[in-house]
Amino acid sequence: MCYFLFMLYVTTAVCSPAFLIDGKMATESCDAVNMDPDMELLSDEELEREAESFKEQGNAFYVKKDYAEAFNYYTKAIDMCPKNASYYGNRAATLMMLCRYRDALEDCQQAVRLDNTFIKGHLREGKCHLLLGNAMAASRCFQRVLELESDNSQAQQEVKNAESILEYERMAEIGFEKRDFRMVVFCMDRALDSASACHKFKILKAECLALLGRYPEAQSVASDILRMDSTNADALYVRGLCLYYEDCIDKAVQFFVQALRMAPDHDKARLACRNAKALKAKKEEGNKAFKEGNYEAACELYSEALTIDPNNIKTNAKLYCNRATVGSKLKKLEQAIEDCTKAIKLDETYIKAYLRRAQCYMDTEQYEEAVRDYEKVYQTEKTKEHKQLLKNSQLELKKSKRKDYYKILGVDKNATEEEIKKAYRKRALLHHPDRHSGASAEVQKEEEKKFKEVGEAFSVLSDAKKKSRYDTGQDLEDDGMNMGDFDANNIFKAFFGGPGGFSFEASGPGNFFFQFG
Repeated sequence: MCYFLFMLYVTTAVCSPAFLIDGKMATESCDAVNMDPDMELLSDEELEREAESFKEQGNAFYVKKDYAEAFNYYTKAIDMCPKNASYYGNRAATLMMLCRYRDALEDCQQAVRLDNTFIKGHLREGKCHLLLGNAMAASRCFQRVLELESDNSQAQQEVKNAESILEYERMAEIGFEKRDFRMVVFCMDRALDSASACHKFKILKAECLALLGRYPEAQSVASDILRMDSTNADALYVRGLCLYYEDCIDKAVQFFVQALRMAPDHDKARLACRNAKALKAKKEEGNKAFKEGNYEAACELYSEALTIDPNNIKTNAKLYCNRATVGSKLKKLEQAIEDCTKAIKLDETYIKAYLRRAQCYMDTEQYEEAVRDYEKVYQTEKTKEHKQLLKNSQLELKKSKRKDYYKILGVDKNATEEEIKKAYRKRALLHHPDRHSGASAEVQKEEEKKFKEVGEAFSVLSDAKKKSRYDTGQDLEDDGMNMGDFDANNIFKAFFGGPGGFSFEASGPGNFFFQFG
């Protein structure tokens, strides 16, 4: 048999089909090959010796880690004696070192078909199955080894490895159903320790990394697979998913479409493609309504877009921020703040959301919160504009911690000099201590405090220079005004004409009339 196959190898492997004429070999066309005519007359025994010689040469190259040459010589040995299981076993070992596990698996399977008691063949077949992620098939191979050799320690260990992979697969499936994507990534990492060539495990890991927002890692895994197999539908899907979640929707759709060409029944790619198109359309409708000033419609459209895919973190963060902008236009500032907070929760690096929320905080006089947001923005992007915004918020915070003289007098910040005088007159008379001389000690103390504050407010707001310093947040003490030593009575006397110019007199319980001199 070896002789017959050798002759077939010589005639088919050496001579090109182009040299077959009318079914006969054109022998003059094989002149380029230096063949020993006596080789055709070798016996089976001699062919086997020649095959063994090739195998030994293959072994020598294997030891030198020249696996490509080892593969070539093992192949020559197989071509001469294709019924020898060990030759397939040796070539499988070489292919495994070249990381060609699927090719190695075929050789292992051929080896054990030729010799079902070939322990190394079963071990290598099981190892290939394990590396490719088929733990059940691997376990059957290792169990066969243990049937042949019950104390084989390698098989015993590999059975445990196969069982571990099956357990990690089970845990990953449960984790995915519960949307515990970190758990799935953990399980796949552990499984890949033993099944390093399993594309299925790598794809599942990459998909979960994308769902966790770890896009560069997910893209790296998918790209590695696509370099080896550019038609892998799962890898194309994950690559598209990363782009989709990074808000590159047009490019994402291209990958989803390509994945569906490779695998028309790829449900995940079909759903993602549909969501991507719907999300883009709804967002654009909302943007159009906003530009047209139709804020209520824009708010509704952004809300509808947010229901399409809760997994799309970046796009949804932008939608929340867009809706917050609409809310601020509609004077729904608390709602706008809430939407900005949701956007930031989805994407902590989203500067636009911080800026929008900070402005809403300023508009609602929540200055400490505004300062905190502007500080975050300035730490991230140190621009002149952001520095000025931070400075303004810090100034407003400082001003908010002082007494609000406008509020004390009950006037607007743009009040005229006459309006300020009129307000002081009213408040000073209302809180003058003499008016409350018959009240309890507690009430007298409170009214005296308010009277002093009214005088303090008037003394600042009625003086153009002090008012300017106060409005710009500057310290009044720098202008020589010590409010701790302030005497409201002096302001009152000066305003109402000095000593004897004004007095309170009772006309009955709880009644007063004012007498001017």
